[in-house]
Amino acid sequence: MALIRRLRQSLGRLALKSGSGPFSGPGYAATWLTFGGASWSERSYHRLVQEGYGKNVIAQRSVRLVAECAASVPFHVVEEGRRLAAHPLADLLAAPNPMSSGRELFERIYAFLLLAGNAYVERIEGPDGRPLELHVLRPDRISIRTGPQGWPVGYDYRVGTAHRHFPVDPVSGRAPLLHFRSFNPLDDHLGLSALAAAAMGVDIHNAAGTWNKALLDNAARPSGALVFEPREGGADVLSEEQVARLKAEMEEHFQGAANAGRPFLLEGGLKWQPMAFSPADMDFINAKHVAAREVALAFGVPPMLLGIPGDNTYANYQEANRAFWRLTLLPLIDKVLAGLARWLGEDFGPAVGLAADLDALPALAPERAAHWARLEGAGFLTVNEKRAAVGLEPIAGGDRLTPSLAMPPPGDGGAPGPFEPRLARDRREAKGAEPEARADLDPVFVKVWRTRKDGSVRESNHAADGQIRFEDEFFDVGAAKLREPRDPAGPPEETINCRCIVERLPITALEGQERQRAEA
Repeated sequence: MALIRRLRQSLGRLALKSGSGPFSGPGYAATWLTFGGASWSERSYHRLVQEGYGKNVIAQRSVRLVAECAASVPFHVVEEGRRLAAHPLADLLAAPNPMSSGRELFERIYAFLLLAGNAYVERIEGPDGRPLELHVLRPDRISIRTGPQGWPVGYDYRVGTAHRHFPVDPVSGRAPLLHFRSFNPLDDHLGLSALAAAAMGVDIHNAAGTWNKALLDNAARPSGALVFEPREGGADVLSEEQVARLKAEMEEHFQGAANAGRPFLLEGGLKWQPMAFSPADMDFINAKHVAAREVALAFGVPPMLLGIPGDNTYANYQEANRAFWRLTLLPLIDKVLAGLARWLGEDFGPAVGLAADLDALPALAPERAAHWARLEGAGFLTVNEKRAAVGLEPIAGGDRLTPSLAMPPPGDGGAPGPFEPRLARDRREAKGAEPEARADLDPVFVKVWRTRKDGSVRESNHAADGQIRFEDEFFDVGAAKLREPRDPAGPPEETINCRCIVERLPITALEGQERQRAEA
């Protein structure tokens, strides 16, 4: 029993079972060690940050990826829906204080939201009452003071023996401290951090790394059992002195990478039996990857972006990157910008807001191009309406309908010209618009297939000479449909080494040419 007590003290939470297993029975005395219940890290802020951000590569990279990418997004000051080229609020956020830049300020806000679920920004006012400096405070140094009704009446900031109080105005609810927090269903005032949700995955991932390091330190061999086979007439168990000497000799001469392969001399009826536990039995690698994916997902980072194998949720890296921006970064950015605009906007005007510049994000370029293409094809919108849809200022002369809805009449209103069916359809789509009275409209262009007049042009290309089409229509070239010569989507026999060209003319000029030919 003394031996068992000593093993309990030295091995901590390991449980002991004696006299069981494949080496039990007459003539054998063995001690088997089995793991007890799971042991998780303390869930305090300091311990979570130490174990997660300080020791776990997946958690730290996830936090940095979110914080640094979100802080790199440029933004605009918006007033009554218009972007402002310059504004005092933009200058303040670009240089919030003498010790940090605007990007560092936003990076700290996003990082503290992920690590603690809370982020606090202090404002220092100038002589005119407007904010002169902004500082991000550590959330673990701040406590919330609540009133009789449970609402915050102030914030206390403590560093060592120093103490500062930030009161909340009972009427307006404003305070010199802005509190960002994530949603927490169990707390009215403090947010729930993503790191707390990832704590189990962090513990498993860290434990796997520690186990792997210990395995390497022990010559990359799993542990085993020393089985005592007593001699006839001898003692059934080892004495305490024998156990202590054996343990000391093993630690000094046989453990560690430097002692790998060293002969192990056993005496007095001792036999070494390797244990059955191995990385393969425990599915060590897969368990570590599963824990890494759980940590990454808790922070909203697709595992593919972190190089974690075994994740095929997204078809490619670009798709995962777009999902990361759309589902994780942009909602977080909008939340912080909206909070800052509401908190600081009253000092610069109630209509002042902050909006992220999505056009500056390369990851969203394919979506932006598709959006522009849809606007370009929206014939029911004017130029300025299209510009407003993408956040641009109106231009002079831009309040015009799209040409496809307001084409000028073909000729003098006599016999229908070659474009009359298209014009009639566009008039019907315009729902009663009077294109004849809109002399200020931009001209409508058509494209004309032109063929070189020599003997080296294909017969099908030569036959297409003079064909007239609208921009969104196809030329009939042989059996093919081509938008233009050398159309990459066309068949090779009609496009390779094609020497034809396309001439683009206003529809009115083309019909004037036709009338001149007819008169001649």
